[in-house]
Amino acid sequence: MRNRTAMLGVIAGLALGLAMPAQSAEVTLKFSHFWPANSKQNTEIFEAWAKAVETESNGRIKVQIFPSQTLTKADQSYQAATRGVTDLSATAQGYTAGRFPLSQIVELPPFGETAEQGSCVLQKLYDSGAIADEYKDSHVVFLFTHGPGYLHTVQKPVNQPGELNGLRIRRPTAVVADMLKDQGANPVGMPAPEVYQALQRGVLDGLTMPWEGMHVFRLTELTTQHLEVPMYRLDFVLSMNKRVYDSLPADLKKVIDNNSGLKWSRKAGQVFDQIDKAGRQAAVETGKHTIVQPSQVPEVAKAWQPVIDTMIKNYISDLESKGLPAQEVYEKAVALVEECR
Repeated sequence: MRNRTAMLGVIAGLALGLAMPAQSAEVTLKFSHFWPANSKQNTEIFEAWAKAVETESNGRIKVQIFPSQTLTKADQSYQAATRGVTDLSATAQGYTAGRFPLSQIVELPPFGETAEQGSCVLQKLYDSGAIADEYKDSHVVFLFTHGPGYLHTVQKPVNQPGELNGLRIRRPTAVVADMLKDQGANPVGMPAPEVYQALQRGVLDGLTMPWEGMHVFRLTELTTQHLEVPMYRLDFVLSMNKRVYDSLPADLKKVIDNNSGLKWSRKAGQVFDQIDKAGRQAAVETGKHTIVQPSQVPEVAKAWQPVIDTMIKNYISDLESKGLPAQEVYEKAVALVEECR
């Protein structure tokens, strides 16, 4: 009887052991970003990254994701990660005005025809040390960009720069704001999640954004005119609180390190490119949108080229006047474009 009881105890113990996970979480990381929960950015970049980290750590790291600004506002996310409000954040550098001037050189039009290419340029520029000082208050996991941002308006076609005069246009960066202002438009700054309501209420006449953002934030429901002059791309960073990273044991730091850098930068860019393609196609299929491609309308391309050239020149000159090595960083980024193609 005693042997039978002992055997039952062993069997029960084995069954319990099989039911339990191989490891319980030692570290839970709060991760905040502004993209919608059902967006591919969330599911195919951030949830995929979290799963990779959890799997490689054998469950010792758990990542708790807070999408849609539920933990931190888009324009406060980077600071929230540095201060420990959240452990990880993904946000646009442009939401922290003046904080990443050299990084934002990659937001200028020349740096890649795709999001993957732009992401590669930005990540390699960081890895080279050229812009690393701008992130010294955080631990950078990886950097990425979206694809080229175009001009979209509710009703009025804008094919020539002068046709921007008097229009209220959402601007993503200060550089684009200056360009819009030079053409007589009224640039309005606001995070992407707020644009839909602003268009709906007539606060905005249009915006600059890639097809990916138009699709994710459903903005093609409210705009009908689209000009595919590449005006900018946004930089993004997935950053981690330095104290949290430094407090991890060496083997868990290695898990984070193994899921950092160029591999994930390129993956993020690929996801953005897929959404760009799907977003544009969805607009085309409605039959309600007019899309102008300057490559097919030479006079449009010719009219916009001096505007784009001036925008680039002014930004580089402004940073140089502040003592920043903007020309050097610009040239390094240009050299990376072909390498990242």
